[in-house]
Amino acid sequence: MVEALNTDLAPLDALGRLKHLREVAQGRIVFTTSLGIEDQVLTHLIFENHIDIEVATLDTGRFFPEAYALWGETEERYGRRIKGVFPERADVEALLADQGINGFYLSPDARKACCGVRKIAPLKRILSGASAWVTGLRAGQSQNRAGFALAEVDAGFGLLKVNPLIDWSREAVDAFVRENDVPVNPLHAQGFPSIGCQPCTRSIQPGEDERAGRWWWESDKARECGLHQTKSSASRVST
Repeated sequence: MVEALNTDLAPLDALGRLKHLREVAQGRIVFTTSLGIEDQVLTHLIFENHIDIEVATLDTGRFFPEAYALWGETEERYGRRIKGVFPERADVEALLADQGINGFYLSPDARKACCGVRKIAPLKRILSGASAWVTGLRAGQSQNRAGFALAEVDAGFGLLKVNPLIDWSREAVDAFVRENDVPVNPLHAQGFPSIGCQPCTRSIQPGEDERAGRWWWESDKARECGLHQTKSSASRVST
């Protein structure tokens, strides 16, 4: 059960958690990377240790140029490919016909529709048939993410989700990338602790939480794109 997996994962370091998950989960395991600093830690661990976990990124078509440069730099560094997963052309064309090129600024529903086309639908495709999903979530990123566990059943996608860095601090992440020379997005050093699509991300001010720069024009402090639901049901998955 998921409770037992949490117990097994808790005393392990991040590498041990990834290896243990690979041992107990049958079939495909998918790690989706946003190319953010936490995800670069996990990419490093997976690639350097040749763990059989698929690494993919949801390319919305609206990344910062720095993110695309980092994608290429990461592939060159580790000699491995990061699978690009893209939205369906017809869906994007229909979205733009309905709301315009930047219509996501108009309302939360419009923004969520954009996330649905560019992120949620591609994620559903890449997770189809997978036995587990690995993420780079940390509890310290926002109040909304503080309730996530090391292992849980994702309510939105109905499969095992494992968050190997959930109990890591940002300081621990920064130390790891320095010590292991992990390539990271230069925007992190310019006040962007969390980096999403370019038009939807700004730098943060002192005292703001790490995700304050995401969809900053919306009033809901718990705003998310919909990839990560807060509710889980441990009774639906066993390992």
